[in-house]
Amino acid sequence: MLTISRINSILVAVVLAVSPLQLFAAGSVSDIESRLRVLEDREAIRTLLVEYGRTLDARDFKGFSELFARGVGEWNGGMGVARGPEAIRKLMEHTIGNNTSGINSPNFHVFSNETINVNGDRATAVSKWAFVVQGNNNRPQWVYLGHYDDTLIREEGQWKYLQRKVTSDIPGEKP
Repeated sequence: MLTISRINSILVAVVLAVSPLQLFAAGSVSDIESRLRVLEDREAIRTLLVEYGRTLDARDFKGFSELFARGVGEWNGGMGVARGPEAIRKLMEHTIGNNTSGINSPNFHVFSNETINVNGDRATAVSKWAFVVQGNNNRPQWVYLGHYDDTLIREEGQWKYLQRKVTSDIPGEKP
């Protein structure tokens, strides 16, 4: 027969058993939310990497420069170093816009093998790139192969380049 004392003991035991489960469930939801946030951040950064190539290949130097953090974003590569979107836009207009490279044919940047590490509102990324132009007989011709080392920052909810270092690992012949 159950006494009031026995019922109280059972209720206390049930409450003690259920409370850790509730805490575990609450913790797992928080863990899922933080893991989802990292995945969303990585996808937003992948989009940034693709926009870099899209705007550069389209010679949209204004759009290209807006991918960099206001005032402090840095582009560092074979054509020079520029800090801030306005300086980056001017560097691209002066070098690529004036076609000092000697490349007149259609060209494309191809990206692969990205590794993205997110830590709150900062991230780092390393990725491979290839620069392809229209060569002889209208066939694709690889010009350069290299990699990017990126430091990224979330600025007003959007991922931007804080620093993009461009390295040409295998320079090719100019078409």
